[in-house]
Amino acid sequence: MGTCRFRLAATAAATAVLTAVTAGTVLTAAGPAAAATATFAPVADAYVDSSAASTNYGTSSQLGVDNSPVKRMFLRFSVSGLTEPVTSARLRIHTDDVVGAESPSGGTFRAMTSTTWSETGVTWNNQPAIDGVTLGSLGGVARNAWYEVDVTRLVAGNGTFSIGVTSSSSDGADYDSRESGATAPQLVVTTGTSSSDPVLVGAGDIADSGSGDTATAALLDRISGTVFTTGDNVYSNGTTTEFNTYYEPTWGRHKARTRPTPGNHDYNTSGATGYYGYFGANAGPSGRGYYSYDLGNWHVVTLNSNVSMSVGSAQEQWLRADLAASTKPCTLAYWHHPLFTSGASHGPSTATRPLYQALYDHNAEVVVWGHNHQYERFAPQNPTGGLDTARGIRAFVAGMGGAGHYGFGTIQPNSEARNSDTYGVLKFTLHASSYDWEFVPESGKSYTDRGTNNCH
Repeated sequence: MGTCRFRLAATAAATAVLTAVTAGTVLTAAGPAAAATATFAPVADAYVDSSAASTNYGTSSQLGVDNSPVKRMFLRFSVSGLTEPVTSARLRIHTDDVVGAESPSGGTFRAMTSTTWSETGVTWNNQPAIDGVTLGSLGGVARNAWYEVDVTRLVAGNGTFSIGVTSSSSDGADYDSRESGATAPQLVVTTGTSSSDPVLVGAGDIADSGSGDTATAALLDRISGTVFTTGDNVYSNGTTTEFNTYYEPTWGRHKARTRPTPGNHDYNTSGATGYYGYFGANAGPSGRGYYSYDLGNWHVVTLNSNVSMSVGSAQEQWLRADLAASTKPCTLAYWHHPLFTSGASHGPSTATRPLYQALYDHNAEVVVWGHNHQYERFAPQNPTGGLDTARGIRAFVAGMGGAGHYGFGTIQPNSEARNSDTYGVLKFTLHASSYDWEFVPESGKSYTDRGTNNCH
């Protein structure tokens, strides 16, 4: 499989509708505290075929790439309206839903000098040269699925850009063209001013025998910063073998920058020895499961909801002392079991309330959980779940790391955003006195949720 390729779900989810809330500002994609994303459709696309050298396929609903007979495909995009520097550009393409569209090699994607070739005139005999830098390649592609290639090297700002695709495989791939409608190619361009503020990014409920963790690990590949986990790092029993078989090939490549927390499945192995053995010192003192660290102006606390959390317990006393000793103006905490959730599979874990209370007493900003395999965002709340725009903690359930999705039940008060069909990661940009959050979806899905809040 090519290094820039990852599997996308065949059907895109609807983009979330975002609304303003009293305690903070929820931003659209063009908001001042989050990057802006623009999607461009191709202005031209076509393929050429060596076995029909004088035939034009510019109006075909299919784009072919092959090595026997040789087929090459061309795409052209016109990018305009950008006002900020480009931080990323991604080409999204969809394989046709026909027998034979799949291939062990999805093709090699290169920049092209020519941007004036004619969609309705190009043939094998007069084709433009595919003469620019290699942008990426796809490994095996399946029928009726989205794929993505990073083309940031080509798209530096406004302008017209051509991409040519070739294949060395005699078992070629077929993609949908711009004539196909909803599955037409897309160029997704993200812009925004770069920031040196720390980034904390992650999710929970991650690795099993499926492909969800592969999709979310690919997101981490292009997001710098510290990685967090909200437990249930591997399924089903947290064994050393499962960590090595499931977690290591995907999220494991980010282990050196990961600060994890354990979940109940990690504790299906007695004492979570597989978890502590795999993560080592990154998991804090061995066997304890709670620790803290600082990122810029932020104090970050990792807690363990699989051991006692009651008032006066060792963990609760440690937490209060740790918070009292912190000199940072902003605080974020994460653990596995959620105090607030609308998930149908697991209800609220009220035993975690003493931890939330301690954080509330010390004016913490954010808490992140897992356990329910979905995404949910709550307005700032006090420990009993009341809306509190002055001192409340904003909470997230971020259990969309890769394990199979769970549904929602009764929607709880102050739940502001939810999704149960998209894998992704939750990204925090930690500013000196505020933070941005962003749900980053797996490639091929469009659900997102982002916003900003000030520290207390």
